[in-house]
Amino acid sequence: MNILQNIHAVDVQTFSWCMARKHRATLTRIDRAISFSADGPLYALLALLLWFAGEVTFTLVLIVGFLVERILYLVLKRGFKRNRPADALDNFSSFIIPSDQFSFPSGHTSGAFFMAYCLSEWFPSMNVMLYFWAANVGLSRIFLGVHFPTDTVIGALLGTVCAALAIGILV
Repeated sequence: MNILQNIHAVDVQTFSWCMARKHRATLTRIDRAISFSADGPLYALLALLLWFAGEVTFTLVLIVGFLVERILYLVLKRGFKRNRPADALDNFSSFIIPSDQFSFPSGHTSGAFFMAYCLSEWFPSMNVMLYFWAANVGLSRIFLGVHFPTDTVIGALLGTVCAALAIGILV
């Protein structure tokens, strides 16, 4: 347990540094928009569009991979039960209301990296833009005060691994 306490201490220090940024109001609006771009219903809409565009294999990769990712995400979320920053830190309030109670891992970041990996496989010329977007989704979750840095790192890893498995198995 000592290693988890050490990780948490580093997380709190990094998180506190992120929260001390100037121009908080403008950055919060930008971070909300970036975070919104990684909401789950948008992924379902994309899968439907791809299905109707005839990209059946790609759509199946998205459905199967995202299903596996969500199951693992929920197991980790309920298993670790890590408090969100507003619940773990005194005198801190996040800038948005989180979608659920626990912090670890970041589902928005996991979904964003899952989509970035999958879309990069089909559209390789867009990979820099897609990973830039995914990384900014993770950062936005920290800057909005709903995740610690390691929540987003593990979310990125989870999404990437699930995408690689889905593509490896189905393509």
